[in-house]
Amino acid sequence: MNPANPASALVALGLSVGLLHVAGCGATTAPGTEQSQAFGEGDVRVLFVGNSLTYVNDLPGVVGTISEAAGKSVATLSIAKPNYAIQDHWAAGLAQRIRTLGPDFVVLQQGPSSLPDSRVNLVVWTDSVGRVAREVGAVPVLLMVWPEVQRLEAFDAVRESYRAAAEQVDGVFAPAGEAFRALHELHPELEPYGADGFHPSAFGTVVSALVVVRSLFGVRVTGLPAHMTPTDQRRPTVHLDTAAAAILQAVADTAIDVWGADSSSGPLPVALNIPGR
Repeated sequence: MNPANPASALVALGLSVGLLHVAGCGATTAPGTEQSQAFGEGDVRVLFVGNSLTYVNDLPGVVGTISEAAGKSVATLSIAKPNYAIQDHWAAGLAQRIRTLGPDFVVLQQGPSSLPDSRVNLVVWTDSVGRVAREVGAVPVLLMVWPEVQRLEAFDAVRESYRAAAEQVDGVFAPAGEAFRALHELHPELEPYGADGFHPSAFGTVVSALVVVRSLFGVRVTGLPAHMTPTDQRRPTVHLDTAAAAILQAVADTAIDVWGADSSSGPLPVALNIPGR
């Protein structure tokens, strides 16, 4: 995609934003409610624990849609409440919910946690949740988020906080925030920030979901379809133009290549091998 071609950008944006209006999306679900009380059918059960950065645009649902397109049978469930940190979920009975549900993965997310005290809080409460997750055979996954658009300089601190938490529980580090940053810096026509400068746009949710799918299953997302219609109609349908899909997928795969467990640590290259760059 050519950033100088506004018509092309508008086509991609219109198709992506359509997923916000699909029945069952988190954006239309009352904040603080679970999608259901139990997992649906699926070979892999993924529990998301977070706040509005998870439920805006229904990140769990988008992960389910993309996973299906990648040939994976996934059941997702979300426990996400406004402004909640992991500590708040713990106080609300998260440990028992995990024991009852028996997930295969527990994806954890709170705010940016870029400040020193916030990093300590994230690590400590991830450790508590991680111990319970391991009791039931689940793998903890730390979903790196992103700072407000006014604090772009905090990206590195956010990453290191979530990496530290993942290392504390020998869990999976899902660097969605790094894909988010690359998209914001290199492809403004696919802006990942929403109107408030913090919550994700549709593009931000899709690129985060791509990172989660790659992190959970180790399959490259580059080459997945641009149009993904799930068999479960309660999940979002993801429609992108082919150029936008190629960019989002390449950004997600590059974030994992650079920041995943088997990669060297370093900033995403300024000149990514991404279509349209």
